[in-house]
Amino acid sequence: MSNAIQNRYDFVLLFDVQDGNPNGDPDAGNLPRVDAETGKGLVTDVCLKRKVRNYVGLKHGEKPPYEIYVKEKAVLNKQHERAYVGIGAEDALKDDKKRKGGDKVGEARDWMCANFFDVRTFGAVMSTGINCGQVRGPVQLTFARSVDPVVTLEHSITRMAVATEAEAEKQDGDNRTMGRKFTIPYGLYTAHGFVSAPLASQTGFSEDDLALLWDSLNNMFEHDRSAARGMMSTRKLVVFKHDSNMGNAPAHELFERVQAKLKDGVTVARSFTDYDVQVNSDNLPNGVSILEV
Repeated sequence: MSNAIQNRYDFVLLFDVQDGNPNGDPDAGNLPRVDAETGKGLVTDVCLKRKVRNYVGLKHGEKPPYEIYVKEKAVLNKQHERAYVGIGAEDALKDDKKRKGGDKVGEARDWMCANFFDVRTFGAVMSTGINCGQVRGPVQLTFARSVDPVVTLEHSITRMAVATEAEAEKQDGDNRTMGRKFTIPYGLYTAHGFVSAPLASQTGFSEDDLALLWDSLNNMFEHDRSAARGMMSTRKLVVFKHDSNMGNAPAHELFERVQAKLKDGVTVARSFTDYDVQVNSDNLPNGVSILEV
């Protein structure tokens, strides 16, 4: 697509959490995710993409071309139907084949890319029932990993109310509900990301979309406050821009230029100021520059 970005980008995202749970694991009673071997905290790529989606949806009011495909209570096949209506191919939905769409799948896929920010950014599998094809997104994120091991704390909490009259009777009117809450005192996390120009040309991911991505990564935690995530913040976003669409240096070599270490004399981190973050911009590979976003 003609308006797509023409450069490859790689980026490093540093964010932190204080007295919160950045990404609970539902298979472990919502405990913060931790690498069992190293003790370092983890935040999934899916969690980070969710926050980007939420930010874009809030900022643009869920209107094309910034609608969000994967969102709370979404029925995905209903969105696929909209694509066929949008391209004037409703008859293709009457096909008796298991995956409806016929020869209009490509057009429906392009419609989805044009209208949904997360489809043209992260990609999507849209071949369930009503077939809008598959999209390989130009933007990908890794799991975030904490710089140092984190400690999981468990807290008892009390609610001065019960849900039902039966519970109240059992407690003789005391009406207390006990619960558990899990936090980590502090953690600084690092995630890595990649933006592919060749894949962007297939989805129409544009310079405006790229600017919105940077905006989202910088501000997504500002609109994601909760009792478990009150103090989460993006601390640094380091973007490496390549002069070419295929890239001018391996991503891992660029990522190694961003290092976060505890300051001398600090043994246990409790704030971002306990860390020294260094970005080595000396002798960058030819065709690579560092952006301030």
